[in-house]
Amino acid sequence: MKFISWNIDSLNAALTSDSARALLSREVIKSIQVHDADVIAIQETKLSAKGPTKKHVEALETAFPSYNIVWRSSEEPARKSYAGTMFLYKNHLEPEVHYPSIGAPTTMDAEGRMITLEFEDFYLTQVYTPNAGDGLRRLADRQLWDIQYSNYLADLDEKKPVLATGDYNVAHKEIDLANPKNNRRSPGFTDEEREGFTNLLNKGFTDTFRHINGDVEGMYTWWAQRAKTSKINNSGWRIDYWLVSNRLAGQVRKSEMIDSGPRQDHTPILMEIDI
Repeated sequence: MKFISWNIDSLNAALTSDSARALLSREVIKSIQVHDADVIAIQETKLSAKGPTKKHVEALETAFPSYNIVWRSSEEPARKSYAGTMFLYKNHLEPEVHYPSIGAPTTMDAEGRMITLEFEDFYLTQVYTPNAGDGLRRLADRQLWDIQYSNYLADLDEKKPVLATGDYNVAHKEIDLANPKNNRRSPGFTDEEREGFTNLLNKGFTDTFRHINGDVEGMYTWWAQRAKTSKINNSGWRIDYWLVSNRLAGQVRKSEMIDSGPRQDHTPILMEIDI
């Protein structure tokens, strides 16, 4: 099966705007279409609590015909039109859809950050992990999230194998970002966040990109929009992942980035697995 994950940074902007950035986003959507994935996971939809509008649904159905759509948005008491996740899966598939709450701190469970699809032989779950924030103001809450999330995946893994994807907002090792020395206490590369990701893997999960590609350097999934030359200079971070239960690692055939051209921010990631 073939799976794709992408932090879209506003579904509405990507589908309905005529801005230069929106046009670049739609070029990325075309790149995703070519792969004809079985399931597409989307993070940071930034939709209202009511979910996609009729216009959004029509645009998605045009871009991805023969897919079912499930979504989860941020709801009160969390911020409006914030975070959010969505799955598109081919309509011959019949997963059971779960919207987990993991006992996360503050409003994190209400921010639409997770959806899980349960298939007969495996779980497919996506996450938009909370950012530690400017000044690391949310780092302590992020650490609690990491504990609860890793426990959630481990609980799933006891029942059946797990495929987990999304924007994890952490570069795990120095090789996973272009300038580790200058970002030692930046959100996404603190010792605490990196340790949280290590602890997650130690619960029985494999980072499929490293499993397939080894210690290849200069391969990233995110380039800061605030720095105009970040992508030109490949000053990026690898913070988006496809993880699998260790017992599935040998079945992974491909784990790679999809070229997003000149568009900065996140690029889609693809995994192919015999399952």
